[in-house]
Amino acid sequence: MFLRWFPWKQLVSRMAKSRGMVDPVGLLSRLESFGQPIEVREPLELLRAGVVFHARGLLNTSAIQHNLDWIWPYWVERQYDPLDPSFIPRAFSITHINLTHRNWTAIGTPDEDQLPIVDPRGLLTPFYDGWSLDYWLVRNGGTWLVPSQLERVEQRLELLRGLAVVTTARQQDQELSARASVELESGAPVCRLELAARSLEPAWLVVSLRPYNPEGISFVHRIEAENGLGGWRIERQRSIHFDPPAQSFRFSDYHQGDVHTRLFHNDPAQAISCKVGMATAAALYPVDGSGTRVRVDIPLETRSRFGRRAARRPPWAEALAGGATARLPDPRFQMLFDAAVRSLLLHSPGEVYPGPYTYKRFWFRDAAFILHGLLCLGFRQRVERVLDSFPARQTAAGFFFSQEGEWDSNGEALWIMDRFCLLTGRRAKEEWVQAIQRGARWIQRKRLPEGGDPRYAGLLPPGFSAEHLGPNDYYYWDDFWGVAGLRAAAELLESRQQSTLAAELLDEADRFEAAIARSLELAAERLGCPGMPASPTRRLDCGAIGSLAAGYPLQLFEPHDPRLLATVEFLLQRSLVGGGFFQDVIHSGINPYLTLHLAQVLLRAGDPRALELFRTVAELASPTGQWPEAVHPRTGGGCMGDGHHVWAAAEWILMQRNAFFREEGGALILGSGIFPEWLEQEDSIAFGPGPTAFGPITLTIRPRGDLIRVQWDAEWRRPPEAIEVRLPGHPPVVVGPEVFTIDLQRAAP
Repeated sequence: MFLRWFPWKQLVSRMAKSRGMVDPVGLLSRLESFGQPIEVREPLELLRAGVVFHARGLLNTSAIQHNLDWIWPYWVERQYDPLDPSFIPRAFSITHINLTHRNWTAIGTPDEDQLPIVDPRGLLTPFYDGWSLDYWLVRNGGTWLVPSQLERVEQRLELLRGLAVVTTARQQDQELSARASVELESGAPVCRLELAARSLEPAWLVVSLRPYNPEGISFVHRIEAENGLGGWRIERQRSIHFDPPAQSFRFSDYHQGDVHTRLFHNDPAQAISCKVGMATAAALYPVDGSGTRVRVDIPLETRSRFGRRAARRPPWAEALAGGATARLPDPRFQMLFDAAVRSLLLHSPGEVYPGPYTYKRFWFRDAAFILHGLLCLGFRQRVERVLDSFPARQTAAGFFFSQEGEWDSNGEALWIMDRFCLLTGRRAKEEWVQAIQRGARWIQRKRLPEGGDPRYAGLLPPGFSAEHLGPNDYYYWDDFWGVAGLRAAAELLESRQQSTLAAELLDEADRFEAAIARSLELAAERLGCPGMPASPTRRLDCGAIGSLAAGYPLQLFEPHDPRLLATVEFLLQRSLVGGGFFQDVIHSGINPYLTLHLAQVLLRAGDPRALELFRTVAELASPTGQWPEAVHPRTGGGCMGDGHHVWAAAEWILMQRNAFFREEGGALILGSGIFPEWLEQEDSIAFGPGPTAFGPITLTIRPRGDLIRVQWDAEWRRPPEAIEVRLPGHPPVVVGPEVFTIDLQRAAP
């Protein structure tokens, strides 16, 4: 009670003003005026993430710029170099953050929660938010090969022996190659770094422990030798094993400087303690003309974050079994598909993560798209076990909660549950029914009264939701998901013979959609065009990307709806940079996954510009086949979010799947997203087996001489009303479900 009536705001304001500081209460009030009134403040999850993020940035500010003689990770070497295009002046930057090369690649094994990451120059971070291992090839008084300081290295994703990132650096007569992977040793995961070094002149291979990772500083207070020269013990908790043992170790603390300055000091020390938390260490191996090979093993935790010991961790071949495969004539597209499949499997060990590091936590929004990608690949058991956890994430009021103000989450949860049932041919599980009912009722109760301001009447209240759309507002994104959630709940409950409630929810969905239509009409009158802004009072801007949800993925609007196409046209004319969608709000980068949202809407409309966007996203991928959340338009590196963005990987899968086959109402559309040049070569093109609303299908396209054979193997649960073959450059061909092969005349060059 005391906390309620005590005048905290007045006290804080008075103290701040008396010391000549900005009044924080008044400042927050001013900030809130840029958005609509909201029933919750900025979501705690976002505030917490922001505090952690900028706390790291403060550490970076204190540690990096005063010690530029250290060897730093790639992003620091570039971003702090005044002659580099990645350079960012720091004069008024309180926190120093990686804003130019937020790129890394996760490695691991299926169903194991540990996800080490590898940066663009091979820096290996074995543990979440922890220290890293780097490696150099050095000569006493001669040339040093330091990957993070090189303009170019070769990096690739290796898929033949599981999943590994291979980084190769070359300089003059020196070469240093590293293969980072996670292996199972006696059933336990081990992060393994295999190094191969060669030099025509005598040199030293150095394996160094670094108190940082791709985000910045990560403290290391104590390092000590273990098993003679066979390993290190870090913070008396983690172990690193060397095979063979090193010839010598070197250690250094913050006040002595980076260990690279002490490599050739004759120092017998076998441990180091650093109160600052910037301890470094190096293991040295001689290298001659015959080369040197070293294996470094870091045991990972064997207990998952979900409180259970992972009794069975399937190898990659077992995890991939039964899933859809693609056979594509373009090697880059093939690699990106294979990499994306593994990204989705790797980041769904029991729940789903949109990233291995910055975003290693659960959101319903990301989960809906990632689970849809897994589902369209045929991994239904993996999807089902995540959906089974949804009821436990629901509040007593029926809110599917992952963060406050996320008004789209109920629609997303119900939609993906319905998609699961639709694509698998199953009805809603009994264990889900109560959660479905409560989730739909929550949407009903959350809607504003229909008799208020016609701009907002009947919509969901203002919230942050998809926070990259702008400040708190009445977002159409939330509303479209709300309508889809009600319709999904009605279908799910109908399958459980709850026809009365299902009919009530459908009626509610109709009223909700009518309220959105009225609001959009007023917005169109104000704007003078049918384009859909992000919210009822916004001008058309990049936030309108959220309103495309009505077309993709929800298909609430027909493919050629004028509102949908006008919005797309505006974004194509005003928001493309480098051929991709540039999100000005927060992300301030080219978004691969939002670019694919645009492409999906164009694909439905039969617009060939969809393929141009598809190709752009392929070009934005890293050499290891990954995308950051947003791409810096000048550096080509990540500038926002996780450097390995799994939502983007899911969108790549979904775009590739829909390019081969997709549902449109009662029809099945085949081949509408195939690149014309793929039909000009002689190799077969295929995708499947993948689930559809009508049953599983595998589509194969065989260009042969003057003919192109389009063949599909399908097991209809309920036959489609029509099958439309829409290969580019060919007139559409419509056949019935009894047909499984057609031959088309190859288009004239």
